[in-house]
Amino acid sequence: METRTRRPQTRTFGRPAGAGRPTFGRPSFGARNTTNRAPFRGSRVGSRPGMRSGGGRGRSDNIHPSRFVNRAVITEKAEHFVPEHNFTDFQVEENLKKNIVSKGYVTPTPIQDKTIPHILKGQDVVGIANTGTGKTAAYLVPLIHKVLTHPKENVLIMVPTRELALQIQEELKDFTIGMRLYSVVCVGGTSIGNQIRDLRYRNEFVIGTPGRLKDLIERKVLNLSFFKTVVLDEADRMLDMGFINDMRNIMAQMPKPRHTLFFSATLSGEIEKLIKEFLREPVMISVKTQDTAKGVDQDVVRVSRGDNKLDVLHSMLIQPDFGKVLIFGRTKHGVEKLTKLLVGRGFKAESIHGNKNQSGRQRSLKLFKEGKVQILVATDVAARGLDISDVSHVINFDLPATYDDYVHRIGRTGRAGKSGKALTFVE
Repeated sequence: METRTRRPQTRTFGRPAGAGRPTFGRPSFGARNTTNRAPFRGSRVGSRPGMRSGGGRGRSDNIHPSRFVNRAVITEKAEHFVPEHNFTDFQVEENLKKNIVSKGYVTPTPIQDKTIPHILKGQDVVGIANTGTGKTAAYLVPLIHKVLTHPKENVLIMVPTRELALQIQEELKDFTIGMRLYSVVCVGGTSIGNQIRDLRYRNEFVIGTPGRLKDLIERKVLNLSFFKTVVLDEADRMLDMGFINDMRNIMAQMPKPRHTLFFSATLSGEIEKLIKEFLREPVMISVKTQDTAKGVDQDVVRVSRGDNKLDVLHSMLIQPDFGKVLIFGRTKHGVEKLTKLLVGRGFKAESIHGNKNQSGRQRSLKLFKEGKVQILVATDVAARGLDISDVSHVINFDLPATYDDYVHRIGRTGRAGKSGKALTFVE
């Protein structure tokens, strides 16, 4: 967005010796699951049995390995979505239309096609959609129009992770070029002093994580009485991460009536309770067709007793088709340790996890997005919201805690109509 000039307002990869070849294929149903063993000899990259980073709903060893196997569907005649609108059909401000065209947007995705008209009418909306379906633009486009046509309007966007908040702001900047609209990102891991300073100015959009937003509200530098529109993005993930009390606290301080938009990849009983609590006669829109993308070829990597798990991973990563690889581990310590071991073996690898400060995380993401490193090793903090193009493989080095986590992990590949592969280590 614009640079602020205003016054404050009041308000060489060789195969290692002895490396085992990975074994792919559908696991036998009587196979023993030994996920609580150390992932490879001499070190531990997993977590204690039953533990889950970010709050949990169950143990990963309750997920049957057969659920990690699903061949990508390739057909000559695929079902084709026919949208009811083009972006030029939406009744939005002309400068916004020009920026939409400049971004190359012509035909809306299903969630955009179905959602934008209802948001433009001011209706509360619940959107249920798979990751990578374009939901950010589905709410940004109509909300930017709303702010442009109602100058006193302010929008609060609540998200589970720092990375998603920054990604939303980047897309917001693209849509609002030349409009003199302003935003601030309020997340942990960065200077709260800078955020307090930026909140002294008018910001049409405040994007933040629940914990930091609550902190700023308690410091009386963020006044929610000015915000009559709120977006809860990745609401199911915020629930999983234990933010429910912060979410309720924040929503309770917002004006009524308000305009509330609620987006989630899943619709559990807990999510339905939140919808009834936070929204008023919402329009329910679901464009979710299945849990996992058809273009993601899913398989398991069987690691036999006595094999070195790290050697098996190494032998996979040196294969030519493993071009841009996202590897998931369970714990922050384990992810960092695995990254250092891969670097020690000659791979270009970076890590992203909660113990890294924001600048370090953004640097790692930038290097991976730009293809300057082959491998990004991550905890589940990266499983949601990140838009990383052309990821060839997602590897679950440690099993996910729940099947929902698995779905969101592998959603980082096979995006935008492209194919991808997801491999899960099973011992």
